[in-house]
Amino acid sequence: MSKLLVLQSDFGLADGAVAAMIGVAHEVDVELKINNLTHDITPYNVWEASYRLFQTAEYWPEETVFVSVVDPGVGSSRKSVVVKTKNNQYIVTPDNGTLTHIKKYIGIVAVREIEESVHRRKNSEHSHTFHGRDVYAYTGAKLASGKIEFEEVGKEIAIDDIIETEIGEVVTTENSIKGCIDILDIRFGSLWTNIPSEAFLEMGFERGERVEVLIKDREKVIYNNRIIYGKSFDDVYIGEQIIYMNSLYRTAVAINQGNFAKAYSIGTGINWTIEFKKID
Repeated sequence: MSKLLVLQSDFGLADGAVAAMIGVAHEVDVELKINNLTHDITPYNVWEASYRLFQTAEYWPEETVFVSVVDPGVGSSRKSVVVKTKNNQYIVTPDNGTLTHIKKYIGIVAVREIEESVHRRKNSEHSHTFHGRDVYAYTGAKLASGKIEFEEVGKEIAIDDIIETEIGEVVTTENSIKGCIDILDIRFGSLWTNIPSEAFLEMGFERGERVEVLIKDREKVIYNNRIIYGKSFDDVYIGEQIIYMNSLYRTAVAINQGNFAKAYSIGTGINWTIEFKKID
């Protein structure tokens, strides 16, 4: 195995939760290379956890083990699983929708339910609220270190049986393309949509062209204006809005050196739709 372990959670870094997970992993193998994807997932936001895995995983080597813990159902009957992806990586996580984007955009080749009676830190049997430490970090470390094989995690379950959250559809008409605002480029407030760059370009939009943009929260119009489609932020003045292709090859909207989401109080999810229209 690669001995690479990457951690993600909604725990933040204000207390010792993440350090405890790292400590447990080093108990398994002190030579493990442990990295953090993020621990600033919005609390309980499984969708966001799913997206951040998709955003990041393909840039890590084969056999990297990811541990993702956004687990509002901790201690319930929800399953704990390890999946093997088409990129030959592993993700250790609760089965609660966290694997949605990985399954759709990268692909999953096998799923195993963690046999917690075997793969659980010693003397943690009476704790039911910190599986991130006791089950996921522990199992992920055993897998990353090569102390167990994927086949030893537990029984195999059907890929189609894992829990998925709803992903918005991309809809095109003769002169428009519509999708949803998947997530924010948080620090800069850019809107990242689910519309692939290829689909946007197939509409015939050209760089330098102004495109009508309509954003709704369900049926309520939040924003409607015309924005330049550009290559990079340098194509517009500071404070001006721009449509561009982000690092995941999806259509995005931003304010050059500003924060679009804050400026217009924009949210994310399938109820937040965004439509790009040709101007006659």
